[in-house]
Amino acid sequence: MAKHYATIRWFSSPGEDFAKGQYSRAHSWNFDGLANVAASASPHIVPMPWANPDAVDPEEGFVASVSSCHMLFFLDFARRAGVIVTSYDDEAEGEMSQGSDGKTRITRITLRPRIAYGDVAPTEEMLEDLHHKAHEACFIANSITSEVVIEPR
Repeated sequence: MAKHYATIRWFSSPGEDFAKGQYSRAHSWNFDGLANVAASASPHIVPMPWANPDAVDPEEGFVASVSSCHMLFFLDFARRAGVIVTSYDDEAEGEMSQGSDGKTRITRITLRPRIAYGDVAPTEEMLEDLHHKAHEACFIANSITSEVVIEPR
């Protein structure tokens, strides 16, 4: 099977006090040596000024990867079924909570795709089937224990 790589880079800045926890959590995600994404700890977890709210945090990246994977499979299954999709917009949400083992995790991801179609939209039954197939095929969803809920809009 295929291997996928990401390079994560962080470095300390002059004047920071690492030992006291007073250092920036800003870092970068690099993919295939081309795409570079500004990343940081979530400001919900690490207080300002040590987090960068303008950067992607790992939790957001996780939710986005689930949404993106679902969308890509949905588009492929729709194409195979003869359904023309003209746009797909998802306002995905990840919920964090503490598990029974005391560990905090993303326990639920809700996908809310808003999809536009060509001349003929699929029936409600067909749409449910396409989302079900996409969810079952998604590599990311198959790799996690979080509940993934799909609420088409």
